[in-house]
Amino acid sequence: MIRVLLADDQLLVRAGFRALLDAQPDIEVAGEAADGEEAVRLVRELLPDAVLMDIRMPRLDGLAATRRITDDPALNGVKVVMLTTFELDEYVFEAIRSGASGFLVKDTEPEELLRAVRAVVNGDALLSPGVTRRLIAEFAARSKEPTAATALGRLTDREREVMALVGIGLSNEEIARRLVVSPLTAKTHVSRTMVKLGARDRAQLVVMAYESGLVRPGWLG
Repeated sequence: MIRVLLADDQLLVRAGFRALLDAQPDIEVAGEAADGEEAVRLVRELLPDAVLMDIRMPRLDGLAATRRITDDPALNGVKVVMLTTFELDEYVFEAIRSGASGFLVKDTEPEELLRAVRAVVNGDALLSPGVTRRLIAEFAARSKEPTAATALGRLTDREREVMALVGIGLSNEEIARRLVVSPLTAKTHVSRTMVKLGARDRAQLVVMAYESGLVRPGWLG
């Protein structure tokens, strides 16, 4: 059973998400929070698998709450998904740097929300369909000059190749087709790369790919 915490200051939004999630046989809502402070407290108390976290909330906003959660080693297994009104909200980039596993726009189709919750718990980065490449391109445009790529020295040539493909937004299945390997093999390469670099999840691997200079703007095609 996947346990989800809802953190949003709008009661109707939480009620809508709860109705959708609780209707699934493999998902349950573990709790609800109306602000960031309450969200952090409930995460520590309930240890949910995932948190749907609104960016703008009173007392403590979603970004600060996410940093508190992802910085706590005891909460390492908790995945945070940011909720935003706009596809390219200015806070999305900071959210990923803060440790969020991705983001969803609030008007996401119900089926996609359900797929997203299951995906993020399984370790996949979560970016709303149709905006993934635009998000990556925008992130690349905002990034500073590439930082030293010393950490990449820990990777094999194949792992660097896989990291670059993750960086341009390809899924495991797309990577598998590109490299002519099985999806399981592609997933294994991604997982090993994240372990070697200390990346919390796939979203942070994308950030590292750009910040190291392994992937650059213009590679998106």
